Amino acid sequence: MRLLTSFILGGASLAFADWATESWDVIVVGSGPAGIIVADRLSEAGKKTLLIEGGGGSYWTTGGRQQPVWLKGTELSRVDVPGLYKSIYSDQGNLTCRDSIGAFGGCTVGGNSAINAGLFFQPPSSDWDQFFVDGWKSNNVQASVQKVYARLSPSEVYSADKKFYLQSGYDAAKKWLVDGLGYKNVNLNDQSDDKTKVFGRAIFEYSNGQRGGPAITYLQSSLTRSNYHLQTETRVKRVARTNTTATGVIAIVNGRETTVTLNPGGRVILSGGALQSPQILLYSGIGDPTYKDNLTSAGILNGVSDWISNTAVGDGLFDNPNTFIELEGPTIESYVHNYTNPIAADAQQYIDSRSGPYSFASQTSAFWDYIVRPDGTKVGCQGTIDSSGYGEYQSNNTITLNVYGTSGLKSKGKVVLNEKYLPGPSPETYYSDPQDGEDIAQFIFNIFQGLNGSGLTPLNLAANSTKEEIKAYITSWTRYTRGQVKGTNNIHVVDASILEPLTVNPQFGTMIAAERAAELILALKFHCLFLNLDDSYARPNIRGGNRDTNSSSPGAPGSSNATITTGTPTNGGAAAPSVATANVGGSMMVGGGIWRWSGAVAAMCGLASGL
Repeated sequence: MRLLTSFILGGASLAFADWATESWDVIVVGSGPAGIIVADRLSEAGKKTLLIEGGGGSYWTTGGRQQPVWLKGTELSRVDVPGLYKSIYSDQGNLTCRDSIGAFGGCTVGGNSAINAGLFFQPPSSDWDQFFVDGWKSNNVQASVQKVYARLSPSEVYSADKKFYLQSGYDAAKKWLVDGLGYKNVNLNDQSDDKTKVFGRAIFEYSNGQRGGPAITYLQSSLTRSNYHLQTETRVKRVARTNTTATGVIAIVNGRETTVTLNPGGRVILSGGALQSPQILLYSGIGDPTYKDNLTSAGILNGVSDWISNTAVGDGLFDNPNTFIELEGPTIESYVHNYTNPIAADAQQYIDSRSGPYSFASQTSAFWDYIVRPDGTKVGCQGTIDSSGYGEYQSNNTITLNVYGTSGLKSKGKVVLNEKYLPGPSPETYYSDPQDGEDIAQFIFNIFQGLNGSGLTPLNLAANSTKEEIKAYITSWTRYTRGQVKGTNNIHVVDASILEPLTVNPQFGTMIAAERAAELILALKFHCLFLNLDDSYARPNIRGGNRDTNSSSPGAPGSSNATITTGTPTNGGAAAPSVATANVGGSMMVGGGIWRWSGAVAAMCGLASGL
């Protein structure tokens, strides 16, 4: 067993060296943004808290040591450097869930917040008010929003020298959209409620030119507490339960299935994300009963004596599809971040001062508008400008526009298990409702009307394309309120899959949801019995491509009694809230419907209404 000494002071006592034989008030499965936050808040409230992660270190401060040669001698891993995030899509570097889910996602400390671009946009209030149930409206989550801002400092200024880099694409997009089409040029978080024809600089969750996020803020606070333990490289197979009550989790410890127990009245919180939280529930005998026979035959349900029927597990999966549009112009200066052989001056500038092109991921601007349907409903659409081309379009004068449908999409699928019993999205997740193609095509058609005179020429889709031609192109394939699981007493889900579709990248919303869920779980009496009285269920969400996500300076614990250890690496394990990108138009999933929203709760639990 190897100790990740970067988390604790040398010589610090291991209060929970035998963590697997301890009993816990709370076991959180998955150290993505939501898992880290909810574990921090529950341990802060005095609960003896275990956070289990299937992957290993990511940031340098979490034990991550992967780095290119040019970073040798620094205390920077590849994860710390924003400009290196795209390289993870190429080699994955033991940071992803390649062996545990049928899609792309982060299995490492920090989850997808450790491997994505770090884009960090506050969701508009209308998202909460239109799509979420009572208890989750904008006025309910405002305190959670402020809690996130208190720990993280997202900004459109990313480089430590306060300068902007690689701005030719930004300038061209501003001329096209603001000067040509009348979009408003705003700070996108200062005016977060306005998503009608708005344009602005990309906002990142960075800290002084390095990747930020919960792993260097919330997690570092947790590690100062004697009632907290983070266990990495340890896969959780299923929840141990007696009838409807969780008694612990079954984890793979030193190659053997081991039961880690809850204290009486304790809780299991699954934060594995869109695909792995449903998988863990199914492996625990909770979900659609049509899976029962196959899982039994495969020996996966050994030790599970009964099945809790809940067809909402994994249901309602949806996608925010991503369309790549390659743009070329004479004023464009394309820039490709290079993992192994960067421009020497740029590499040195970053090492010396955390400034320059490697101090941000590559997105220079973003913009939004709504498409209003004939029935008065509307769908959000987002565009993001990258600093380089893609695929066969990578000249020195090329940039990429990523277009996404966001809130209001109608297509829904579900999480399915493949022949290896690994989770992935069903085909109908993508464009199964033709209205989605109509809406996104209309958005692209509208912005294309401003291309004439902008100096930009689309390369993979003609500027004069009709709406029907655009629709045909973009739909062609390229490759609960308290989060309590219906039918159980003390199993909760807190990750991006408890979100409804958001108009913006889901990272900020995921953290808001984690803060809110922590409030509501703590409001429950840890010894009470829940009575679920509502059958309405949450809709999951998927975000596309680079829609992802980080920001307060990292605080190393001064004197820590908390512990972190790492077990034998295993395939899979608990993942981050945003856990998967299907190779379909470059889309990234970060949600999955796996429970039912719990409504009223018995008064004995201390709540008039549930989350």
